[in-house]
Amino acid sequence: MEYVYAAMLLHKAGQKIDEAGIKKVLEAAHVKVDDARAKALVAALEGVNIEEAIEKAAMPVAVAAAPAAAHEHKHEAHDEKKKAAEEKKSEEAAAAGLGALFG
Repeated sequence: MEYVYAAMLLHKAGQKIDEAGIKKVLEAAHVKVDDARAKALVAALEGVNIEEAIEKAAMPVAVAAAPAAAHEHKHEAHDEKKKAAEEKKSEEAAAAGLGALFG
């Protein structure tokens, strides 16, 4: 994961994402660098629009939050209906008990 972070840091800084840059970032963070992993990451990122990839990765998070909020609201409405029904039953039982007193 730290290799991806190094690439993102280079991108954000406006630097070219290459093996040397990734090595420098990782070495500055005191991470032991695996040359094969750095080379594989650079090869995997070749031709990738990083800004577009970041936007696509962030979008599902925002979209997933909306249904969760809707579900929570629906659950609260159901609880309120259930509570109102229980209160009505309680009032009816109390009225029936009073009727028995004066019966």
